[in-house]
Amino acid sequence: MTLLSRKADYALLILHYLHANTNGNARTIAEKFGLSRSFVANILKELGSKGFVSSTRGVKGGYVLARSSATITLAELLEAVEEGFKLTVCNDHTPAGACEVEHVCPVKAPMIEIHRRIMDVLRAITLADVFAPVPTVPPTLATLGIITRTEATTNTTA
Repeated sequence: MTLLSRKADYALLILHYLHANTNGNARTIAEKFGLSRSFVANILKELGSKGFVSSTRGVKGGYVLARSSATITLAELLEAVEEGFKLTVCNDHTPAGACEVEHVCPVKAPMIEIHRRIMDVLRAITLADVFAPVPTVPPTLATLGIITRTEATTNTTA
């Protein structure tokens, strides 16, 4: 089970491409990631209608980020692309009768709270955070906080 749909995954790839490049079009982006050009074009169109990208027509046209990736949260993107990102069928906004066991469900309230906490985390993460380069240096016991840097220095000189 994955929490993100293919559409959300591809939207992140497309936005990452536009973050790293000054301009892009559906063909170029689709070729870069080996995706269907029509699917990429549809996602770009949706991202444009929801204010994440803007487009220009013509030979030198294409798509660019409409806003800085530092101003777009992961929650905002997922809610826009997934049309209401939810952890479960039931949540704070579930219409009455949407779930046949709602009246006896012992986990509805805890799941609503878990969803709220996940959304709080996703609201604190920007696309710039997601797109930041991952350090290539493998973690050591000291960088993981398992031993102190002094212990690490002492152990390597002994």
